[in-house]
Amino acid sequence: MKRILLIASAFIGVIVGAGFASGQEVLQYFTSFGMKGTMGAIITTALFTYVGMMLVWLGSKSNTDSHKVVIHRITGKSLFGKLLGWIIDLVIIFTLFGVGVVMIAGAGSNLNQQFGVPSIVGTLLMTILILLAGMLKVAGVVKVIGNITPFLIVFIIIISVYSFVTVDSSFSQLNTLSDAKPSTLPNWFVAGVNYASFNTAVGASMAIVMGGSEKNTKVAAIGGLVGGLALGIMIVLSHLAIFTQINVVGNLEMPMLGIVNHISPVLGIIMAIVIFGMIFNTGLGMFYAFATRFTVVDTKRFKVFYTMTVIIGLCLSFVGFTDLVAIFYPLIGYLGLVLIFVLFYAPFKLKFGQKEI
Repeated sequence: MKRILLIASAFIGVIVGAGFASGQEVLQYFTSFGMKGTMGAIITTALFTYVGMMLVWLGSKSNTDSHKVVIHRITGKSLFGKLLGWIIDLVIIFTLFGVGVVMIAGAGSNLNQQFGVPSIVGTLLMTILILLAGMLKVAGVVKVIGNITPFLIVFIIIISVYSFVTVDSSFSQLNTLSDAKPSTLPNWFVAGVNYASFNTAVGASMAIVMGGSEKNTKVAAIGGLVGGLALGIMIVLSHLAIFTQINVVGNLEMPMLGIVNHISPVLGIIMAIVIFGMIFNTGLGMFYAFATRFTVVDTKRFKVFYTMTVIIGLCLSFVGFTDLVAIFYPLIGYLGLVLIFVLFYAPFKLKFGQKEI
């Protein structure tokens, strides 16, 4: 049970970064569609539950530390299969690096909103932490990521309860305010599928790497399933919390942090630290998995490649957090649909009883 919870917590930690922990992702993907956005969040929850189970199971089944091996074994050796595997590989590579950049930018926004420090302070601090933690082995990285997640879950529950109890506007008023919020997605259904697809592309590589460190495939599968389900529930609760407080925090870069500050300034400080930790989780997971795609872990080449990648990510992070989320995330969601389809095909391609893929 302990290993299941660690895997589940680590899976959540990899996916929950600056966008989700801050509430900016939830605001753009779900709350901008009002109460209808709840249906989109439910669709995302169902997809997350399946995707989480499959990704970690595939990693455990193949006993690998790179997503490339798993993807190409699923797609096969035919010409079409090789082309499909190549496309998925490119999507994941693009996603890993891009989301890593967004996390560094989000770190700056987080500390700027809560403490008023220049954004560059947060981005530099996050860069240094990601560089240092990236020198750990896979098991160490999983442990670091998994141990921070429970704190965010507690805060989301606190925020949700507070938001529901203190709502002082009618649902029709809240719907009107929510609908006025911009979104690059056309409707709640597309948003729900796109969000799951985007996060599948985000979490695929690191989830496979985590699964590869777990020898028991059943434990890996259950851990991924629990993680996906818990993540979906957190999304629904976060959406409803922001929706009920949209008149207060709708214009903030980090609406969830804004709600906590309304509860208590002290809790706001703690929440800012928790969000910073979740940003660190995802940033570490993205850059680590990106480096394992091109190099072998624990080698000198890995450390040099990893360091250069993070530094380049720092330079690109100055585009701005909100703009990066609005433009980059939906694009990855559309590209990641092909990975969703492959994961639904995977059980038909592979037999659960086999020891190896």
